[in-house]
Amino acid sequence: MNHATLEHATRTAGGRFRDKVVVVTGAAQGIGRGVALAAAREGAHLVLADRADLVQQVAAECRDLKAQVAVAQADLETYAGARAVIATALADFGRVDVLVNNVGGTIWAKPFQEYGEEQIEAEIRRSLFPTLWCCRAVLPAMIERGRGAIVNVSSIATRGIYRIPYSAAKGGVNALTASLALEHAQDGIRVNAVATGGTEAPPRVVPRNPQPLSEQELAWYRGIVDQTIASSPMHRYGTIGEQVGAILFLASDEASYITGTVLPVGGGDQG
Repeated sequence: MNHATLEHATRTAGGRFRDKVVVVTGAAQGIGRGVALAAAREGAHLVLADRADLVQQVAAECRDLKAQVAVAQADLETYAGARAVIATALADFGRVDVLVNNVGGTIWAKPFQEYGEEQIEAEIRRSLFPTLWCCRAVLPAMIERGRGAIVNVSSIATRGIYRIPYSAAKGGVNALTASLALEHAQDGIRVNAVATGGTEAPPRVVPRNPQPLSEQELAWYRGIVDQTIASSPMHRYGTIGEQVGAILFLASDEASYITGTVLPVGGGDQG
């Protein structure tokens, strides 16, 4: 694509993200897919990042909505993977206006004393490092342009049971969000997070934990569900659309005077 002509691309799509370059990580399933499709409907140019081949299908869905789409299949638990995603965005579109860091999710559900050393490290790599690495990778390009918006997907599980390593990782995402916003407001970069509550979603095509759950593990997982619903004044799980609406609000110019905020979207559960 000719970068010089990007600003003058055909403006047939309306919406808050018309001709903005939006990078969405974890775009193959769930909330990430929802963000990608919604941003496509609002005129975004998209860079969809995931390590699963399924991201190609989401890219096709976005192209059906007339979006320009680049795909970066990469392991975002590594800095090299994060750099490859941002390099794809810069090569194809010349800039990054919005970065939505969506990679993460509980792999195992159990009391903390039941986790092995390797499992604890794996949970942190899954739910903290992709956000940390992608923020680091995108900053130079955003600083050079003097503007940009980053939305990190966190969780109200920072106060929850049976997934302490995940909770710790998302607490790190919240701290990263607050500190990065403070450090880079002077560069015209806004950094916010959405702390998602329990969210109804189709069964994952690529599961986080490919091993079948034992009866005990199923019971612990039900404990998470019960605690999540009980902690929410609305006493229900949310929808993907409810999470996407909050994420794209913070990513948009409608939130131009908001930075360093962690917005809980959990039916009143503040996390």
